[in-house]
Amino acid sequence: MKRIVDWIVFSHHFGRCPYYVFVEIEDGKIKNVEVKKNPYFGSHVPGAVPQFIADEGANVIIAGGMGPRALERFRRLNIQPITGVTGKLRDVLNDFLAGNLKQAAEPCGERREVKYRI
Repeated sequence: MKRIVDWIVFSHHFGRCPYYVFVEIEDGKIKNVEVKKNPYFGSHVPGAVPQFIADEGANVIIAGGMGPRALERFRRLNIQPITGVTGKLRDVLNDFLAGNLKQAAEPCGERREVKYRI
C-alpha cells in the first residue's frame, strides 16, 4: 500500500474538502501525518472550518484555493495561508520544507482561473 503522502492531491477549494490532512513537522522533517474528516462537509458555516483547523493546532494551511473571507479568518487565527498549490501531497510538502512555496495567499474566484505557484 502506498503511503498517504504519495497519493493525496490538493483540492481547488479547501472549504469543500471532505477530509483534511494534518502534518506535524519537527526539525524540518515530517513527524506525523493524520487525515481527519471535515465536520462541516456538505454544509456552509462561515468561519467554522478555519476554527476547526485552528483547534487542531495548525499554524499554516496550504490549499489549492480559498475565498477572501476564509483567508482573513485564518490570518485572524494566526494561521498562515498559502494558496495556489496543486499536485500530490508529498511533492507540495517537499517544496514547503525546502522553502520553495511562495509564502502568499490570494483569494480564488468562482469565475476566474486559479494561478498555481509552486
